Amino acid sequence: MIPKLHYISQGKTVEEHLTNINNACTSGIELVQLRLKGYKEAAILEAAEKAREITSRFQTRLILNDYYKIAKVVKADGVHLGQSDTCPSIVRKHLYTWQMVGGTANTLDDCKTLRAKKVDYIGMGPFRFTQTKENLSPVLGLEGYANLLKELNKETPIIAVGGITLDDVSEIMKTGVHGLAVSGEITADFNRIGKFKQLIAGDEVQEKVWTPYQNNN
Repeated sequence: MIPKLHYISQGKTVEEHLTNINNACTSGIELVQLRLKGYKEAAILEAAEKAREITSRFQTRLILNDYYKIAKVVKADGVHLGQSDTCPSIVRKHLYTWQMVGGTANTLDDCKTLRAKKVDYIGMGPFRFTQTKENLSPVLGLEGYANLLKELNKETPIIAVGGITLDDVSEIMKTGVHGLAVSGEITADFNRIGKFKQLIAGDEVQEKVWTPYQNNN
């Protein structure tokens, strides 16, 4: 089962990423994505080894962004692949059978392509504009998620991502997504992890379906 709340690591340095991962684990996160850009593979390998040590202490799942060969070396729980990264089918053959593969999507065609390649989950976004990622795809918003989920029939877990705050959780979950991936909102205050989990698990949220007319009530 794919956890419903993912923390995507942030930091100006590798050490900041690792400190933030430790803080997230301490605060009860169930899955961490180590996302390091602009570093040499040797530095990413060292960081991944340290991240694996941290997450193992808390029985937290660890996935790596992009670096699937390193994910296999450190025995991470899986890998998340961007749209310009290695094909999921190739990655799947390289990894252990128990390691998960996730992929990024922005459109219905993206999702269909990823499902055909048998990814374990789809990170769909962005929900809104975010400075965390360069070359941002078109923003989806609530209606974008709702329309896509109607077409996809929840056959693959969909994780919403991109500029998500606590105030967004209930409405996003009503669209039918499986869960959320959050970066900046959690990095700013790791105590928010508990609040995110409460909102995601709320019985009222699970029973409702989002429609574009609810915002007018």
